[in-house]
Amino acid sequence: MKIFFYNINMLPSELFDDSISLRVYDSFSLRADSLMGEFKVDVGFVYDEPGHAIMRKWLLLSDPDDSSSGARGYLKVSIFVMATGDEPPTERREKNEEQDDIESNLLVPAGVAMRCATLSLRVYRAEDVPQMDDAFVQTVKQVFGGDGDKKNLVDPYLEISFAGKRLCTKIIEKNANPEWNQLINLQVKFPSMCERIKLTLYDWDRLTKDDAIGTTFLNLSTISSSGGEIEVPRAETFNTVSELSTAGSEIGFLPVFGPCYVNLYGSPREFTGLPDPYDELNFGQGEGVAYRGRILVELSTQLDGKTDKNVDDISSDDILVSQKYQRRRKYSLCAVFHSACMLQEPGEPIQFEVSIGNYGNKLDSTCKPLSSTTQFSFAVFDGNHYYYLPWADTKPVVILTSYWEDISHRLDTVNILLFIAERLEFHLTSLKTAILAKVPETRLAEIWLKLINHMIEDLNNFQLPAVEGKPNVTALDLQMKKLRDAALNSIMQMAVSMRQEATDVKETVGDIEDWLDRIKQLAEEPQNSMPDVIIWMLRGEKRVAYARVPANEILYSSFSEQGHGKHCGQTQTIFMQYPMDKNKGVKIPVQLRVNMWLGLSAHEKKFNSFSEGNFSVYAEMYENQAHVLGKWGTTGLVGRHKFSDVTGKVKLKRERFLPPRGWEWEEDWFVDPERCLLTEADAGHTEFTDEVFQNEKRFPGGEWKPAEEPYTDVNGEKTQSPSEFDCPPGWTWEDEWSFDINRAVDERGWEYGLTIPPDDKPRSWVAAEKMYHIHRRKRLVRPRRKTSNQKPATERREPGEGWEYSSLIGWKFHRKERTSDTFRRRRWRRRMVPSDCIGASAIFRLEGALGVDVDEKTSKTERAKVFGANTPTVSCHFSRASMYHLRVYVYQARNLCAMDKDSFSDPYVHVSFLHVSKTTEIIRATLNPTWDQTLIFEDIEIYGDPKTIAHNPPDVVLELYDSDQVGKDEAMGRCTCPPVVKLNPSVAVSPKLLWFPVTKKGRNAGEMLLAAELLLKDKANDGDLPLVPPRRGEKLYMVPQGIRPVVQLTAIEVLTWGLRNMKTYQLATVSSPSLIVECGGEIVQTAVIRNFKKNPNFPGSILLLKVLLPKEEMYTPPIVLKVIDHRPFGRKPVVGQCTIDCLEAFRCDPYHINSDVCMSARVAMIAASQGDVVINMEEIPEFTTEKEDEAVDWWSKFYASIGEQDKCQPYLKKGYDKLEVYNTELEEIAQFQGLTDFCSTFKLQRGKTEDEEDDPSVVGEFKGAFKIYPLSDDPGVPAPPRQFIELPESGPQECLVRIYVVRCLDLQPKDTNGMCDPYIKISLGRKTLDDRDHYKPNTLNPEFGRMFELSCFIPQDKDLKIAVYDYDLLSKDEKVGETVIDLENRLLSRFRSCCGLPQTYCVSGVNQWRDQLKPSQILQHVAKVRGIPPPRIEGDGRSLTLSGKQYHLHEFEANTVIHSQLGPVSERLALHVLRNQGLVPEHVETRTLCSSHQPNLSQGKIQMWVDIFPKSLGLPGHPCDITPRKAKKYFLRAIVWNTTDVTLDETSITGENMSDIYVKGWMPGMEEQKQKTDVHYRSLDGDGNFNWRFIFGFNFLPAEQLCVVSRKEHFWNLDKTEYRTPPKLIIQIWDNDKFSLDDYLGSVELDLLNLIPPAKSPEKCNIKMLPGVAGSSSTKKPLPNSLFFQKSVRGWWPCTIQQDGKHVLGGKVEMTLEIVEEREFDERPAGKGRDEPNMNPKLDYPNRPDTSFFWFTNPCKTMKFIIWRRFKWIFIIAVVLLLVILFLGILFYSLPNYISMKIVKPFS
Repeated sequence: MKIFFYNINMLPSELFDDSISLRVYDSFSLRADSLMGEFKVDVGFVYDEPGHAIMRKWLLLSDPDDSSSGARGYLKVSIFVMATGDEPPTERREKNEEQDDIESNLLVPAGVAMRCATLSLRVYRAEDVPQMDDAFVQTVKQVFGGDGDKKNLVDPYLEISFAGKRLCTKIIEKNANPEWNQLINLQVKFPSMCERIKLTLYDWDRLTKDDAIGTTFLNLSTISSSGGEIEVPRAETFNTVSELSTAGSEIGFLPVFGPCYVNLYGSPREFTGLPDPYDELNFGQGEGVAYRGRILVELSTQLDGKTDKNVDDISSDDILVSQKYQRRRKYSLCAVFHSACMLQEPGEPIQFEVSIGNYGNKLDSTCKPLSSTTQFSFAVFDGNHYYYLPWADTKPVVILTSYWEDISHRLDTVNILLFIAERLEFHLTSLKTAILAKVPETRLAEIWLKLINHMIEDLNNFQLPAVEGKPNVTALDLQMKKLRDAALNSIMQMAVSMRQEATDVKETVGDIEDWLDRIKQLAEEPQNSMPDVIIWMLRGEKRVAYARVPANEILYSSFSEQGHGKHCGQTQTIFMQYPMDKNKGVKIPVQLRVNMWLGLSAHEKKFNSFSEGNFSVYAEMYENQAHVLGKWGTTGLVGRHKFSDVTGKVKLKRERFLPPRGWEWEEDWFVDPERCLLTEADAGHTEFTDEVFQNEKRFPGGEWKPAEEPYTDVNGEKTQSPSEFDCPPGWTWEDEWSFDINRAVDERGWEYGLTIPPDDKPRSWVAAEKMYHIHRRKRLVRPRRKTSNQKPATERREPGEGWEYSSLIGWKFHRKERTSDTFRRRRWRRRMVPSDCIGASAIFRLEGALGVDVDEKTSKTERAKVFGANTPTVSCHFSRASMYHLRVYVYQARNLCAMDKDSFSDPYVHVSFLHVSKTTEIIRATLNPTWDQTLIFEDIEIYGDPKTIAHNPPDVVLELYDSDQVGKDEAMGRCTCPPVVKLNPSVAVSPKLLWFPVTKKGRNAGEMLLAAELLLKDKANDGDLPLVPPRRGEKLYMVPQGIRPVVQLTAIEVLTWGLRNMKTYQLATVSSPSLIVECGGEIVQTAVIRNFKKNPNFPGSILLLKVLLPKEEMYTPPIVLKVIDHRPFGRKPVVGQCTIDCLEAFRCDPYHINSDVCMSARVAMIAASQGDVVINMEEIPEFTTEKEDEAVDWWSKFYASIGEQDKCQPYLKKGYDKLEVYNTELEEIAQFQGLTDFCSTFKLQRGKTEDEEDDPSVVGEFKGAFKIYPLSDDPGVPAPPRQFIELPESGPQECLVRIYVVRCLDLQPKDTNGMCDPYIKISLGRKTLDDRDHYKPNTLNPEFGRMFELSCFIPQDKDLKIAVYDYDLLSKDEKVGETVIDLENRLLSRFRSCCGLPQTYCVSGVNQWRDQLKPSQILQHVAKVRGIPPPRIEGDGRSLTLSGKQYHLHEFEANTVIHSQLGPVSERLALHVLRNQGLVPEHVETRTLCSSHQPNLSQGKIQMWVDIFPKSLGLPGHPCDITPRKAKKYFLRAIVWNTTDVTLDETSITGENMSDIYVKGWMPGMEEQKQKTDVHYRSLDGDGNFNWRFIFGFNFLPAEQLCVVSRKEHFWNLDKTEYRTPPKLIIQIWDNDKFSLDDYLGSVELDLLNLIPPAKSPEKCNIKMLPGVAGSSSTKKPLPNSLFFQKSVRGWWPCTIQQDGKHVLGGKVEMTLEIVEEREFDERPAGKGRDEPNMNPKLDYPNRPDTSFFWFTNPCKTMKFIIWRRFKWIFIIAVVLLLVILFLGILFYSLPNYISMKIVKPFS
């Protein structure tokens, strides 16, 4: 088992896309094919599992190259992905680990087998790919008269990556609409553990790195389904089991997609030769800000398919099939801009562009020109903080027509599901609010029932549209329809059954949330080919901010009303954002209210029912003139045309204007100035402030004189002097000209600046004058009020009028001619009307440009620039404006961010509503401000129908700022609140204050308590407005009664005990701190700690605040603690602060005297112990007990307590104590209240850190407690008794601390071998103990058994740090983790956690009493503190009375063993009584080790405990000895005498069965000690004689009954690794072969602890002796015994071998087994085999038969015993035969001679 750890610091979005790859290699193979198998899984997949972990699952390994090869094995793993703050789940090891069924525990979705699959991705084509290459070559071509093509400057190819594989299509050069028509095959194991297929479109570059054009993802989870997600409700509804299973499986489907377009988003389309600052967006990181094209793809999956090519061409049939999915229909989009406000600064004129895809992008020339941009407008100051665009009653309208595939069946489904989810979410929120507000059960049940009924009704009523027969239907559509129907059906059935069966409302909330998540999941549409609508804000020509609106949200549906998008035809509020905003939306570029409608052109008429106001369409052009030589004319127009568009760059002619088809002119051209571009921006306002800046200059140090241009506007452009300003008709002046001092100016209103060339005016201004300042200006203001609503009558102007004047050819025009003007222009307009009256929808027919004068000679580029420059302008005119009255009640905020270095902020709020804003007062130095302010906005003019406003009101936006004396105010976050709209103000419904979240950079940054109401004002009901709230000061209104919270006089008692661990502030240590406690506007301060180092506790400890606190808990303000350091020269900086939000925990009943309140037992004890102490030094009798069994030690007690009986057997039998082993820290045990019963610890923090992403730093701790209780309002009623009364002395105490470290569990590995060499390091105060010499090599679960003793002063040295380090020889030791214990809490707690109480009072032995005081003394202290009489002891200490209850010793010791180590009777009884008082028992706690880098991630656990002994109480008892158990050296002597009945494995030359027998033996774990006998050759009857001795030395732990084996894993390891194995002996019988491998004949495994009793004779020895063998009769045999007790045993044991799955006897062996200790081994020596010293007993050479020899080395014996013995008669017969044959041969040889001689007779 190995553990690998990776610490990663990266964005979750990036990390979750990475995959974890697990590979298994063959370590013995040096070839390239050593990879045996691999498995890949996405990090995100693991994180989404329950507990963010895969626990003990089998992974199927496969060959990465050959996917058809099937499983290459299985690997069992646990994988955890933990973020900071996640709790890792605990790993439980199953008992039957070996029998784990792989199939049932395989990491795949339930019931699915891993199959090979081919994902086939067909890539057809792409369109609208933006330009990516420089146009240099094309420009050169044009210069030489060639034909340049700039549209197609891109060489696209598509890269597909999935599960670590990457494939690319071919590159198509110079084509913005490439057609690849290629098939990409990806071989995968399915179901895959990797989630996303990544498609990235690249632009190929010859020389440089390829650029990404855009990235999109196909999520397998949304385009496939295992069918297991649907909970099939109840089995009864199905008739058979098969029906039940098909219900789930029919819904499952393999990954399938399209053919469908996927859209790419990324950086803006406009090409620049410079590096793209938003390049990351094109890789899919972050939200893309612009449309970058789209790709047509199709995905299908074939199981078990094998493909030859990874990239192939698509057949022409498939290309034809894809054609039908590309059928386009015309869509119309209309956007009416109602307001644009909250602009942060004025400047260049602003316009908005709306585009969908490339349609409407004004910088793209591939589509027809459309009215896709609003008119340019200048921003106007709202009189307070923001700027807005003064559109008044004429709202700009944007019209787009575009062509897309009709996917209404998909988007209607999405909208219906979102509609159901939204309604459910609304009801769920009100249910949760009701639960929080603790409403009565009956009301809660009503709300809950309403929710369930509505939901069932919705699911019944709103059916999803059918997809059959629709155009564009893909396989995925059909599958998704099935899946969604089944899922909704199952949710509905669950809801019905819940309605019938549920009993507790709160328990159902979790289920309802699950349903909501499920419905939202179902609403994800993977095949959404409709691009998002993108709105851009342009300043001049620069794109500044964008917003993306998903098309389905504004889409009109012909299917049903619920199929409409959420915002279709509704005004929605959009906060635009800066592209790739590093500040994550701290500042809003602009808040838009826009009404959008998108629908098929076929449904255009339906738009009429959604539209408000009257649409008017105009053609417009500008007439330009210049002022030359005192006359106006066209002669001095440099670079301008006589008639042009608004920019002045495009030449227009009146006669070229032709209305589009279906439109006609209504009247002739007339002059109509553009109001939005003129500085008289008072249109639509009731109050207005004219402003002008008076400028003065000087030489450095000289006199101030008027500047060249004495009066300018805010941007420094020349303007009229105050005396030239006239009051326009219908207005009256409110006041005279005055200078504005509500800005950063000096007391006379001047602000000073310095110009830095090449600028001619200062960039920034300051309020204080310095010598080097050469410019100054003051803002002169004069308010005026509108008196009558009369419009100037001259709407139609004479041709001679309507000029706008400008001093420069720029943007700033004004109406009145001034002497400095050099340029003028006027706007001509001509109105168009539709030729057939079809209502508002006629505006969709405005396509194409109007009369642009383009010379035929101009180049294409010029033509493209002109293209679309003059589309008709559309606006929406509202004739009806209603007056509203808005009240915003800003009560308070809490938990805001600290923005100043002093840990606080000075918050104030800009409250903005449409085009008005106001600011609250500034509250200094607080993070929990209470403004208690009503902001009244008198007359707000809103155009449109009041009912529409009531249904969908604009939000009130609150932006919090921190007021800084120096520099710019910093944003602290933003909060939105919908106002309650009252169309009839006389109805008395007061809004309720609610908490709204404040967000900053997408994170929570506090909460605000506020409410807002918007009242419709009528001329008639002006008197019905609510009363003006009470004032505070001159202009501030308070929150009125009825809305503000109801308060009650409340007492807050504060126990201020002390401060701890204060960090330095501004490099100086905190030396004399005091504490300020604030709550609800009341403040109290403690006395100063004179010398923080000597005594960090406060001299006087109790404070009392009387505060008016709200009765409702949700409104209570927090308690704020501030620590002030008193420094020289009167400086008192705030060095730390803490906010305590929830006061519920501190509330108490002051008349209920609680035993806890009387403070802790320990406390009083310490208080008493300050004087003289009487220590009872009675003699402890020396116990001369018999030598205790060595097997009983402290570890026996520990193992007995955790239930590991096998390691502590004798201990339990003796009836000794156990201790508590807690699986967490002692502070986490509920009954001990976190040991904070005396006082709690509150972390102090300091303000803003340099890096805002960090958590605020903790700079110290405050120890204290609070008690909160109500007081009577009647002064005559006596105050309740005080809560904190008896307090201990708060001086420092000297203590002795003993730290017992038992062991560590599951440490994080630090070495490359997946192990660790841990040791302990302890620090307390300034003392450090380093236990490096006692490191434990190569282990993650070290047993330390170490005790450390330190003395310290508490509270100064209260934090005990216990760290575990990893020992490294060469590099620096690495910290594994540490844990911190607060010793002060343990000392002060009334649970007496300084030394745990054991179960019995023993005076000797393992459980010897180790406390300073005896049980009887402790009991007296407990009684004294609890205010009860001291215990009375009666009857020689065998009975005791405490607080009226009598205790008897025999009750406690009825069934226990009374052993000799127990102490006196009275003390034993006192201890038994103490153990009933809820004090901390003797224990071992398990603490989590954490590293400082990842404070919330567990790095392992440490088991330990701490004893604390105040030295004033006398000497402590004996420490426990927890030294780890040492193994003893033992020797096993095994003498192998004989074998019999051994299987005869071989046949000799002569055909006999025989075996060459030898015996081999070893102890498992010590294989290097393997020994074998000599060979008994040629055993013909299975008998072997050996007389051979094996000797095995081993280390044995008697207590655990295990052998300890230490060995180096590799020769290069420095340390040996320790293993523990049970003591066993394995004996094997073998047949010896010289020229081939030896044959195995049988073996027996003998457990030395449970030894199989041997048989006395070979006849009685049989296979049934072995346990676990079929037919073994273990009942009749004597019980197995331990060889360690028997010491020696001799007899016969059977050896078995497995044949065909059965155990077969392979032989019997006779042995003597003897265990000797090391001492005895030396006294009675014996050699191995038959070597010297051959004694104890002496072994003679075995008496083997003569036939036992090795034939090769003994040829004579071979003749005698092998050949002669068997072939004797054959030899004799052979010799006789030979003689006979010789005789006959000779006879036949000489016979002819003899016969012839006989016949002839020559000698005769």
